[in-house]
Amino acid sequence: MVRRASQLFIPTLRDDPAEAEAVSHKLLVRGGFIRQVSAGLWSYLPLGWRVHEKIVQIIREEMDSIGAQEMLMPVLTPAELWKSTGRYSIPEVFKLRDRNEREFVLPLTHEETVAFHAREIQSYRDLPQMLYHFQTKHRDEPRPRAGLIRVREFIMKDSYSFDRDEEGLDASFGLHKGAYDRIFERCEVEAYAVQAESGMMGGSESMDYLAPAESGANTLVTCERGDYAADLEIARGIPRAPELPDDLEAPEEVETPGAKTIEDVAQLLGIDAAATSKAMPVVMNGEVVLGLVRGDDRLDEGKMLEVLGQPFRPATEEEIQKAFGADPGSIGPVGAAVQIVADEALRKGQYVAGANRTGHHLRGVEAGRDFQPRFANIRQVREGDTCSKCGGALRLQTAIEVGHIFKLGTYYSEPLEATFIDQDGKEKLLIMGSYGIGPGRTMAAAVEQHHDDDGIKWPRTVAPYDVHLVSLPGLEEQAAQVASKLDEAGDDVLLDDRDQRAGEKFADADLIGLPVRVTVGKKTLEDGAVDVRSRETGEESRVAIGELGSLR
Repeated sequence: MVRRASQLFIPTLRDDPAEAEAVSHKLLVRGGFIRQVSAGLWSYLPLGWRVHEKIVQIIREEMDSIGAQEMLMPVLTPAELWKSTGRYSIPEVFKLRDRNEREFVLPLTHEETVAFHAREIQSYRDLPQMLYHFQTKHRDEPRPRAGLIRVREFIMKDSYSFDRDEEGLDASFGLHKGAYDRIFERCEVEAYAVQAESGMMGGSESMDYLAPAESGANTLVTCERGDYAADLEIARGIPRAPELPDDLEAPEEVETPGAKTIEDVAQLLGIDAAATSKAMPVVMNGEVVLGLVRGDDRLDEGKMLEVLGQPFRPATEEEIQKAFGADPGSIGPVGAAVQIVADEALRKGQYVAGANRTGHHLRGVEAGRDFQPRFANIRQVREGDTCSKCGGALRLQTAIEVGHIFKLGTYYSEPLEATFIDQDGKEKLLIMGSYGIGPGRTMAAAVEQHHDDDGIKWPRTVAPYDVHLVSLPGLEEQAAQVASKLDEAGDDVLLDDRDQRAGEKFADADLIGLPVRVTVGKKTLEDGAVDVRSRETGEESRVAIGELGSLR
């Protein structure tokens, strides 16, 4: 196929959008791939839609290869389905009413709808089943940003597995993981499958696919030796050993006037900040809970949420005074009449902690002896922590979440009464899995990982066209001959036949980023050859027109 640029809608820009920070946001707008309609709402222009659909086709092929069946479920969804699973109250869900005041939602994902359809599965003989579709989703995102990375409307491939038992779910989950690995490999997007939190989706286990990118909203934790990867929200690392003072037989109170921060306390007492404990009081259902981490660490809110099992918020100064009898900078676990969740790093050793008396701290505080906490992994992993698997150093990278797969179990089948008759004649709940992947985010990740100062470097498998054919003025006949030759070889060709200067055409070619640029110039009249340049490497060669074959 040959398309002439003079006939296409490709509104390239010379300058970055004023509000853009992410590389993919800048280049996709400048290259004429996408345009913003409103905050978090984007149109795919013809070039962008070709990339999107290339990614969609790769996903479709890999889903079909594992036996999944494509279908289509509606966007508009009756609210009662979401109310039955308890997800109707999620703040990110768009809610609306029709003219008859019937309630609907615009779903983030389609677990409720597909479980509704799965009620037609009658027998264990009908299992397993895997269903998928590509559909528009909506999310009432409070802070849309970064182009296609955080949006309010997007297309997602979500698939669902239905099995008779956990063993079947494991098999379906494994098939999807293999398909996802191949999808990202084919799209040439570096992505890591990592353990993750299930969040609002529910279920027993999930894995994120994180693509390293400077503009990502997630943090990927990996080991320098390549044997560990995790999302920051669930990652475990071993912190450096603290320099602890000599042990005391019992806590000893010391005055710490004006010391309101860990740094103040450590400096005043002449100790390592890691030899202190940091009190982080939160409120859950009106109850104050004390989170306790090492002084040089930060509380990970996602991990704390997993431990508590319910939403929480930071305690106010008034609530802290009432619960501990002291200002926030002087509170601690000893004698506190609240539930205490302490990080695993505080399990051994004696630390300095607030004395629950303003302007005072306690030396020699030991968990298990001086207070009885619930231990859990609630600290946020830090750069340079030691890998618990091999002892290597952990590193942190920002990343884009491009896919997420979940073991849902009966989380949705139970409230929606999706059951089947098993071999023993008993009615049982269907065991579900859910598997999402975003073509738009995958597109953004590809740009984040494949670009230079001049523009995008599209991987061949997802590029909107294979070849950017640049024709200089007066060489239209030769350009048409080259285009025909490439078309016959099976390449999709974007022929730049616009009445523009050579420099502008070359700049647009670099910006748009097709894998190969072919230039028909004045020398072509002399030697019947063209310049063939790789966008990825910049390598250039002279090839006779008669010898041109596929450049893919």
